Amino acid sequence: MSIFIIREESTVTDVKNRRFKEQVIFANDLTKRFGHFTAVDQINFGVKQGEILGFLGPNGAGKTTTIKMMVGLLKITSGKVWVKDYDVSKDLRQIKKNIGYMSQKFSLYPLLNGYENIEFWGGISGLSCRAIKEKKELISEEISSRILSQKVKDIPPGIKQRIALFSCLISDPEIILLDEPTSGVDPEVRREFWGKIYDLKKKGKTLLVTTHNLDEAEYADRILIIHQGRIVLRGEPSVLMRKEKTDSMEKVFKQAVTNNETN
Repeated sequence: MSIFIIREESTVTDVKNRRFKEQVIFANDLTKRFGHFTAVDQINFGVKQGEILGFLGPNGAGKTTTIKMMVGLLKITSGKVWVKDYDVSKDLRQIKKNIGYMSQKFSLYPLLNGYENIEFWGGISGLSCRAIKEKKELISEEISSRILSQKVKDIPPGIKQRIALFSCLISDPEIILLDEPTSGVDPEVRREFWGKIYDLKKKGKTLLVTTHNLDEAEYADRILIIHQGRIVLRGEPSVLMRKEKTDSMEKVFKQAVTNNETN
């Protein structure tokens, strides 16, 4: 499946008007520089309503930097990102109402317990006290009160990730950005986590998931592979494997990175 590619001569207005209507995230020539270092280099991509887009790449490839620009945590050097027709550079308040973001490293406060984290994220999401109470009761159905009463720093990684995902979803966002959500957890927890991701897709949610765990790539509807700040390959996992005559996304990934090595 191909993705809409922007020609360089298009104006920003042309780009926005010519987007596929079903795309809820759309990036055009998105770039981030830190001094002389280019972390993200003029990338173009879209995410369709209700799909799971896997964003793959080695550590330091530009995955997290891209997400941080999409949620306003990093200023865009050049290019544009639209989320549900809102320009990230201009309409960040509106965008935050539609997005749930689970950060790679900072999603929960380690010195607060699980319940306190739920209260905090519910409060900044604008939930009422009654709604927050209902959320706490809801998470208690899948995680014991004994664990939720512990400080997050003392909770096992797999359960911690479940609390972090619950906090990310507390405002019932339409678009969910998960940055390395299964990092540091065992394979069984990773499979469970992807089960939850599929459940969200069934509810019509749109998900962008970054990972460097190649065995997770096949779970996505479509993938982008980013290397040294540039998107070097994109498509449906099954199609890419068929083109490379392999049954392994690991081989596809390694070939894409090797063919586009510049340093």
